[in-house]
Amino acid sequence: MMDQRKDLESFLKNVDTISELVNELHRADTDEAQQHAAAERADRYLAALEDGEGDGSCRTVINRTTINTNPSTTSPPAIMSPPQYSSDVDAESYMKSLERDVEDRIQRRRAKEERANELKDKGNKAYTRQDFQLAVEFYSDGLAELRDMQPLYTNRAQAYIKLGEFNKAVSDCEWALKCNERCLKAYVHMGKAYVGLRNYKEARNCYEKIVEIEPERRKMVNEYLTQLEWEEERERQELSATEEFDRGGQKASTVPQLLDKLSRPNQSPLYYCGGLELLSKAITDCTGQTLFRLNNGFSIVISSDTVRSGLSRGSRTLCAPELCASLLRLWRVICSGNDENQKTLMACTVSSQSIVDCLASEHMAVRQESLSLLCLYSQTQRSRHMAIEDLNVQMLMKNLMQCIASPKDQEEIRALAVLENFASENKFCMQLRDKLSETVLVPVTTILKTFNLTNQHVLPSLISSIGCLVRDDVIRHNMAHSPKCWEAFVVALKQCSSSEYRDNLYPLLGLIFNISTVVTSPGLQEHGIPLCTWCLALLSDSHGGIITRAAGVLSHVLPQCRAALELAVRRGVVTTMRRLLKGAGPTSTKYAIKTLTVCTAASHLAREELLESDKRLSVLRRLLRSSDDEVVLGNAALCLSHCLEVQGAALNLLATDAVPLLLRLAAADNTPAGRTEAQRNAAIALGKLCHTEPRHMHKLRELHGVEVLHSCMKLIS
Repeated sequence: MMDQRKDLESFLKNVDTISELVNELHRADTDEAQQHAAAERADRYLAALEDGEGDGSCRTVINRTTINTNPSTTSPPAIMSPPQYSSDVDAESYMKSLERDVEDRIQRRRAKEERANELKDKGNKAYTRQDFQLAVEFYSDGLAELRDMQPLYTNRAQAYIKLGEFNKAVSDCEWALKCNERCLKAYVHMGKAYVGLRNYKEARNCYEKIVEIEPERRKMVNEYLTQLEWEEERERQELSATEEFDRGGQKASTVPQLLDKLSRPNQSPLYYCGGLELLSKAITDCTGQTLFRLNNGFSIVISSDTVRSGLSRGSRTLCAPELCASLLRLWRVICSGNDENQKTLMACTVSSQSIVDCLASEHMAVRQESLSLLCLYSQTQRSRHMAIEDLNVQMLMKNLMQCIASPKDQEEIRALAVLENFASENKFCMQLRDKLSETVLVPVTTILKTFNLTNQHVLPSLISSIGCLVRDDVIRHNMAHSPKCWEAFVVALKQCSSSEYRDNLYPLLGLIFNISTVVTSPGLQEHGIPLCTWCLALLSDSHGGIITRAAGVLSHVLPQCRAALELAVRRGVVTTMRRLLKGAGPTSTKYAIKTLTVCTAASHLAREELLESDKRLSVLRRLLRSSDDEVVLGNAALCLSHCLEVQGAALNLLATDAVPLLLRLAAADNTPAGRTEAQRNAAIALGKLCHTEPRHMHKLRELHGVEVLHSCMKLIS
């Protein structure tokens, strides 16, 4: 392997040297002395390559007779004398011959690259089919064509890792780094190979090298380091368990003995059920869990046809429910706090499928044990990732929703806990997209429309879980475009407005607000009026948080539903928002000024009402004066601009600080391309103000703001 590495280094160096020689011959076109010197160097180098000398051990045979048409007959063949040219034509012929030789080499390399890429593609297809040995053969054939092709080394290293040939994988990664010292894939695969060799120190060095090359890869590297820590912990556990067993203690020998008894075929269901229960009681610590894994416990307990049949929902086997519950209980015991056992259990198709199916069992003990095991997997991010990778997420969601919709013996509490934890993971949400209607929309809308005193306690946690799900853009988009979803929200708002269910109003409004952020929702437009009606009623609530969220929902609903906007204006939303702006916190202020801006943009009645209640628009000027929020400033300036369309509005602002306030905001950046929305809105309002009432120009001149106004006029046009 060392000879191969030297050959590769030599080949790459020779290619660079030949390129330099060609460039030197081109540069010597107009100088005869330089021509002779360049030609002499080329001849010497080519002769050295022919005899296996030079800078490396690359044995390339070169036909020099086509290059040097006038060699010296007195010089030894290894070192040629400078060629003697009879004319400029001979020199030109020499260079063209050399260029043709180099071009031939380039063409041959391109052909080799094509064949190597074809073999790489075949290797990739074999790897995808999990035929790793065949993939190695294709990658090796590709390297026989082109020994300096870095992807072939990293791909073959990846295949070697799958085959457990870690030393070969490390060697290939080293070769890949010879081709490209910044190859991240090489460090990734080398790190994995070192983990396989249990050389954790070198594996850490490989992963940390990735961060040195690209610091932004820290998150990815942390995941690899976490996996490395798992392997270290697994090795410590296995070493400790083996030592305990070798000492011959009664406790350590119990687990292997029980597994041996469970491996006996053709026993009665009661035999296996009792054996599983004894095993669950015998495993009390990490040593017992590890001995279970080391003694092939996962395979043994499901190898029996009787045990497997007990996992079937339709099984008629005697004691099938008890057998199933016992097996689920054992899985929970051996996986509690043991990452390696959790991973092993999830990797088994029978167990991962059974856990989900058992959620829909008719037997309470089976459902409860299944929920307990899922609770265990939902508690940490590491466990959730393992479960999401192997579980049928869509079926899991469907069965969890059944537990929540039909509460029995507090099962809905644990089902909600499982759902809320899993819903925090992006991958869980992504896997629900394809069957969103049957897994999420239908059960959620059903619960919202039919909840009562007996099941209202599930609403806060359910709403929180759905709130996690709608952080996924696709889920939020689908829910926002579902008329049934908005119909359910209206029904739930009506129900929650009564005193018995009032505690659910705050989380419900938060969910409605998050989903209503989707622009142009037909479902929202269809149910905009009843939704607006209930939100308007909640603006007089005594709970400040409910008022804030109701205002937030209105700020989303009114721009999308003109009928709802007109209804809100008729019912005094302008006066309510103005009152809210006087003493509201920053969040309420943001929603209130947006609602006010939307109303004044679409309704002349809203502008007149605002001016009638606040002739000098003091509430808007206060926001322009004191707020640091770009959104609030922009909406306040825009709302003021709308109000200037009412006759007499500009006149009322004489002798106020309207001009300096707008000028300060508009002049923050005097180049239109660099303006924020707030600056543009302020510029437009300032232009309207001075155009409608010319006397404001006097104040503008005092503030030396005419040039800013001219810039504003460009924006207005």
